[in-house]
Order: sequence, then C-alpha cells, then structure tokens
Amino acid sequence: MGAAFGHGVRFGSGNVERLHPLKYRSIWISDVHLGFRGCQADFLLDFLQATECKQLYLVGDIIDVWAMKNGVFWPQSHNNVVRAILDKARGGTEVIYVPGNHDEILRAHIGSDFGNVAVRDEIVHTTADGRRFLILHGDKFDHVVQHRRWLAVLGAHLYDMLLSFNHRLNWVRKRLGLGYWSLAAYLKHRVKDAVNYIGDFEQTVADEAKARGVDGMICGHIHHAEIRDIDGVTYCNCGDWVESCTALVEHHDGTMELMRWTEEQEVLTVEWPLPAAAMASAS
Repeated sequence: MGAAFGHGVRFGSGNVERLHPLKYRSIWISDVHLGFRGCQADFLLDFLQATECKQLYLVGDIIDVWAMKNGVFWPQSHNNVVRAILDKARGGTEVIYVPGNHDEILRAHIGSDFGNVAVRDEIVHTTADGRRFLILHGDKFDHVVQHRRWLAVLGAHLYDMLLSFNHRLNWVRKRLGLGYWSLAAYLKHRVKDAVNYIGDFEQTVADEAKARGVDGMICGHIHHAEIRDIDGVTYCNCGDWVESCTALVEHHDGTMELMRWTEEQEVLTVEWPLPAAAMASAS
C-alpha cells in the first residue's frame, strides 16, 4: 500500500516550466471560498487556464456561504473562476463537486448532476497505478465542526478577520515588488494548539482510510496542504486558495504532486507511482 515519496529532485524547486497547457490526468482543489474577500481568485483562475485534466475534483468549500451571510461579496474574478470550471466541464473534463461545511447547502443535492458537474458526498478515485483514494471534504473528522458548531462559526469569523488583514498586507507587499506570503499559514505552523489540531485531524483521516480498506485519502478543510505516509496510508490534503494557493495533481503515470501557484509556481511535494505503473508508463 502506498508509494515512495520523493522530496529531492523537485521539492521546492522554484518555477515550474510554463508549458501551455499543463496536462494532467486528475486535479484536486479545495477551500476556494468564493464569496469571501480573502479568496485568491486571480491565482486560481491562472491555474485553471494553464491546466487541462480528465477529472477535476472540487473538494469542498468552493463557495463560502457562511461568509456571504454577512453580506454578498462576489466580484468579477469570482465569476471568472466559476466560468473557467464550467468551461472545463463543457469541454469534456469530468467535474465532481464534493461539498464541504461552508457550502453544505449543496449537500441537499448529493447524487445530482448539474449540467456536466456531478455532486457527490464522497467518491473513490483510482489512480493510473491502481491505488484507490477516498475523496471527501473532511469536516466530518473535525470535532469542533461536528459538536460545537457555534465555536466553529466564531472561529471562522476570527479567521476571516486574519485573512482580511493578510489581504491588505499582500497589497502592500505587491507594491513593494514582493511575492505573496500568508500570515495565517505562518501563524498556524507556529501555534502549538493549531499544530496539534492538524496532527490529530490527519491521524483521524488516515485511520478512516484504513478502516475503509483504501490506499489513501484526499481531503481539504484544514487549509494545510500535505502529502505524506501515515501508518501505510497515503494522506493527501490539497490545501486551499486563501492561504497556500495549492492544488493536488496526478500525472498520467500515477505520480502525485502538490503544487503552489502564486506569482511563481512551485512543486512542494512529489509522490512517485508504484513501480509497476512507472515501468508500464515508460515502455
């Protein structure tokens, strides 16, 4: 179960060569939060326009209904992202929308297809090298969301305030010729309780994958992009488009990559395919 992880050749290797379009077998994005002022829609639009894939998985919190309860914010850039996704669906890409807690209103339509977009509660994806990954948003593994909803909503408001400040900070950085930087992600990696929360969440997800008999799990929810092995299970979190601006992609041989896409494009983590699949792809 699982594949070897490669953190040497292309880990943190800087710019990805911009071939147009970049062609992948599958792409996963989550936690876009359209309708929220902190959404990095321009970066996401650039990513969508620069890539092609057979399957595009929207792994929850694509639309932030919670944020829009305090007033509708929907600029043209957010419309452009929706249009880019629908264009992919009309162009033959299989688009699967797995709702999260911020767009849970769509869970009333689980099992429905809207045009070429399928709405599913969860789904199993089989990679080119034969591994089976369970895909879901991940909020069901968050005890705060499940059992203390008021605290989750309060935390979301405080988080929104932090991201709004981060947006202003990056406006200043851009004027100074500096690249995108996430204050929220910086603090999350340095606050002990946040680190423990992430670790507990990841272990719970991995335990669920084992119980389901799949090779791995792909989720979002906690805004912490990651690919790593946990007790023989491949845990993948595709991150978000308010802090890290990351996506998970699968190459045609089953290689999985976690990418950051801002002013520059960077491969963060590479997980190589199973040996048999890699040899078959090379032959």
